[in-house]
Amino acid sequence: MALKCDQYVDVNTTNMKRLGVDPACGVLDPKEATLMAVSCDVFDYGREDTNNDRITVEWCSTPDGAAKQFRREWFQGDGMVRRKNLPIEYNP
Repeated sequence: MALKCDQYVDVNTTNMKRLGVDPACGVLDPKEATLMAVSCDVFDYGREDTNNDRITVEWCSTPDGAAKQFRREWFQGDGMVRRKNLPIEYNP
């Protein structure tokens, strides 16, 4: 039995108007790393609630025989989806 260890990766933010992530999704090979750019639009820090701003990284293993192409439906199936919430700390 062949074990496939590729990982699908999906990145979300709690404030899509303010925060952006590029690339927002993709497929990584085992032990592969990638750099992601996080951007923030200008906003009035003192007037907006930023307490709940976070970036959520979700990942899951790919099914056997899956092509190396991101498929959002893999996150909605029966497989285990792992999540890491990263709180945003602004530097006003």
